[in-house]
Amino acid sequence: MISIQGKGVSTGVAAGPLYFYQRAKATLRRYTVEDPQAEFARFKAAQATAVEQLAVLAEKARAEAGDEAAALFETHQLMAEDLDFEEAIQELICEGANNAEAAVTDVAAQFAEMFACMDDAYMQARAADVRDVSGRIISILSGVAQGGIDSPVPVILAADDLAPSETVQLDKSKILGFITEGGSGSSHTAILARTMGIPAIIGVGDQLKAEYEGRPVIVDGSTGNVVVDPDEATATYLMAKREEQLRFQALLEQLKGLPNVTRDGQNVRIYCNIGSPDDVHPVLSNDAGGIGLFRSEFLYLNCDDYPSEDYQFEAYKKVLSDMGGKEVVIRTLDIGADKQIGYFNLPQEENPALGNRALRICLNRPEIFRTQLRALYRASAYGRLSIMFPMVTSVWEVKEAKKMCRQVMDELTAEGIPFDENVDLGIMIETPAAAVMSDRLAKEVDFFSCGTNDLTQYTLACDRQNNDLGRFFNPHHPAVLRLLKMVADNAHANGIWVGICGELGADLALTETFLSIGIDELSVSPRAVLPLRKKVRETDVSAVREELLADLLSDQNTI
Repeated sequence: MISIQGKGVSTGVAAGPLYFYQRAKATLRRYTVEDPQAEFARFKAAQATAVEQLAVLAEKARAEAGDEAAALFETHQLMAEDLDFEEAIQELICEGANNAEAAVTDVAAQFAEMFACMDDAYMQARAADVRDVSGRIISILSGVAQGGIDSPVPVILAADDLAPSETVQLDKSKILGFITEGGSGSSHTAILARTMGIPAIIGVGDQLKAEYEGRPVIVDGSTGNVVVDPDEATATYLMAKREEQLRFQALLEQLKGLPNVTRDGQNVRIYCNIGSPDDVHPVLSNDAGGIGLFRSEFLYLNCDDYPSEDYQFEAYKKVLSDMGGKEVVIRTLDIGADKQIGYFNLPQEENPALGNRALRICLNRPEIFRTQLRALYRASAYGRLSIMFPMVTSVWEVKEAKKMCRQVMDELTAEGIPFDENVDLGIMIETPAAAVMSDRLAKEVDFFSCGTNDLTQYTLACDRQNNDLGRFFNPHHPAVLRLLKMVADNAHANGIWVGICGELGADLALTETFLSIGIDELSVSPRAVLPLRKKVRETDVSAVREELLADLLSDQNTI
């Protein structure tokens, strides 16, 4: 038996023969062309074919995994037709007399390096998208067919890495799970695997050997463990775990349509966090009550320049319309810190987490804020919208933001543009200052939503991006939980609701604590909705509240 450790990025246990992905690679040829215009036309034809293939893949992904998966290939279509990308290739062909394959290879390398060098992990992951798109165009130019699986039975698929398009093109009936040497948890491939429900393990490095081909393998996506030639005891244990997971998922499906109410009658709203209009499908399919956090900054991250009012309006309108009257809380632009956007031309800061970010940028650059607010209020006519301001520390900031909302509403009224005049306004509680001032802030807004990732970072003085801090970054720290209780108490004293939209919302070890301190709403990833509903329905808050609160406020707590 051989045990290999990687990182699990999509849960589940799967067993089957190991199969190495057969990728057909084009041999790059470089030569000088005599007719650059004809060579560029050859590139344009390959580009058009690639766009057509990606359109087919988008529809296949939508049918198999929903709009979120399809959006990946629609993004790839845009990349393939990107004017900067195309113009750079045209320059190498027409001015440098390079053949199309060489030009695409060189330009793709430049663009991929540009993304890889960015500070934001999401943008770094786009380097793989550039390589995927360019590889498709080069394969078309070279006449090389796409690779795949040539096996009569389903397999555990192994590869150096799997591009998103490769994952979707494969026949799912032949895929039991996959293992890659590299990859990252934030890559589209990992996201796609989770959406499609395929166990996935990344980062095993060179531990997979060619001689393992065809040998029996069991993968555990929750632990990241790969077992080659498992012994009887290991196989029995892991397959029993798999059966238990399947039974549990079947039980969760029975919870759809049931209320999120505890045994003693306490209700809690379970909403979802999303980053794109295409994420609505899994929200609805997992029976969430609404959207508690739409990270609008991803609209900006996916653009090469400031997104227009109409562009944003269409995105917000789609989400609100698709949600069919369920509440949608849209957070205004939250960039800075770990989310940098080049065209904003923000100055370099020694500590961007404490610098110009989120609402601070919006108040300092009102022209950007006004554009977003106009788009939001216009979209409010198509559903139940709530607007939320991030990174608040003071009452005056909220008053300034509300003043701008009023100005935008007056503008739209004067222009005869319909909108909902009763849009609720809320704030993120993600700084200790906001928590301490929550009694005052509650008088200015309709709701609070606690961003526990940043609240933990600022409360414990621990950089959330620094993996070396390990146990020092502890979201369960009593200081964080005490602040949450303070916020909940002040919210209820002023007649407004309070939710949690950070990572802790899905932490089932804290569900009883959150209900005990009075949290009204938990916003989580779509796949966390049903497990959280199960936990809520099994909880008797009246039986645990006194003990949990006593422990939280105890002087004996030494964490």
